[in-house]
Amino acid sequence: MIPITVADIGKEVVIRKITGRDDIRLHLAEMGFVVGETVTVISQIGGNVILRVKESRIAIGKDLANRIQIEGTC
Repeated sequence: MIPITVADIGKEVVIRKITGRDDIRLHLAEMGFVVGETVTVISQIGGNVILRVKESRIAIGKDLANRIQIEGTC
C-alpha cells in the first residue's frame, strides 16, 4: 500500500487503510475518509492536498493525507 499523496492528480482511488492513532482515524472518518470509499485527488498545493470524497472537496495537510493508504501504483 502507498499513501494517497503519491497518486496522480485527477486519479480516482479506493482507500484501503487509515493509519495513525485512534483520534486521527476518527477525525478522518468524520470527514468521510473510510476504508472502501472512493476518493479523487484534485490537487496538491503548498503542502496541502485537496481531495474529493462523497461529493465534497476537502483540503488536508500532507502529514494527515499520508495516513490515507491506497493500493497499487499510480
